[in-house]
Amino acid sequence: MESSMNIVVETSAHEAAVEKMVAEAFGPDRFAKTVYRLRDGVAPIPSLSLVMLDGEEVVGTLRFWPISIGGTTPALLLGPLVAAIDRQGQGIGSRLMEEGLARAEADGHQIVVLVGDEPYYARFGFTGALARRLKLPGWVDRKRFLARELVAGAMRGVGGMIGRPDETAAGLIAA
Repeated sequence: MESSMNIVVETSAHEAAVEKMVAEAFGPDRFAKTVYRLRDGVAPIPSLSLVMLDGEEVVGTLRFWPISIGGTTPALLLGPLVAAIDRQGQGIGSRLMEEGLARAEADGHQIVVLVGDEPYYARFGFTGALARRLKLPGWVDRKRFLARELVAGAMRGVGGMIGRPDETAAGLIAA
């Protein structure tokens, strides 16, 4: 029933289903992870908070969060990407990734970082090599710390600590 599945911007009506799906996928320990601490108290970017619907049922979710690199370079933190447990292996995650990255690029974003499995995310252009000059404010498995340029050369000369967007970066992201 692939034809009944659509990707839409997340609304408050989807929130409970999204939170349930993320909790089932990552469990209660997720809040202790460094990337969750970066998200705490920061809203995801509304136009880049996507859900995959099968009819009215939420079967997948993807969010992007504003961050800064070195306090000056605006970027996006991708995640979590989740397909409903009973729907994994049906291409939901791939479709959400392709759509989300296309929308992020169309909105003028240039850099995306994430923590995830490189064998999975490499097909979407993410590599550990691009993240080698970046740091997170907490522990991360360096093999899972990945980045992607949405604009060729966007990471040239970029490095430093990833943090919450400062006022300048937030203004650039919202523009």
